[in-house]
Amino acid sequence: MTEEEAKSMGDLFPDLGPEAPVISGIAHDRSEALATVRGVPNEPGMAAKVFTELATAGVNVDMIVQAGASVGTADISFTVPEAAVKQVQDTLLDKQEELGYHSFDINTNVGKVAVVGVGMKTHSGLAAKFFRALSDKGINVLMISTSEIRIAALVPLEQLNEAVKALHTAYGLDATQIEAVVYGGTGR
Repeated sequence: MTEEEAKSMGDLFPDLGPEAPVISGIAHDRSEALATVRGVPNEPGMAAKVFTELATAGVNVDMIVQAGASVGTADISFTVPEAAVKQVQDTLLDKQEELGYHSFDINTNVGKVAVVGVGMKTHSGLAAKFFRALSDKGINVLMISTSEIRIAALVPLEQLNEAVKALHTAYGLDATQIEAVVYGGTGR
């Protein structure tokens, strides 16, 4: 690793101050949909085919999870903006023979909650706090996505507000209003 690659966010952006395990905000998005393509042949290139077809249809995909089964197939789940559900349905129905999957379903009763801040990569315990806060409120996590500055979870839509409140409390960001709202499923 070069010296440049080893620099932290605090080194690269001095105005941020030293990198610390500080969560600077909570974001949420209630316009998400969860699509699951079931029984996709579990072989190299199948995920590429699925996402190439969706990209060709102009669908922006956010969170992705693939789970293999012992029978030679896999299930691929992903989130899309709720406004893209019809495009996803049309594309999957039109390309079922080519993609070789068994079935698909789409759940629009989901929402995404995320914590954002610097220092996630170099400080332990931030993910544990995130999932403990949700668990303590009985909130089921459907999907997880992380980056160097973000932890996001897909949760049932009816539990989204409670998830936002729980994370505000867990990270000491209690306020009378939510600081950030993510629209259009960008996840940023």
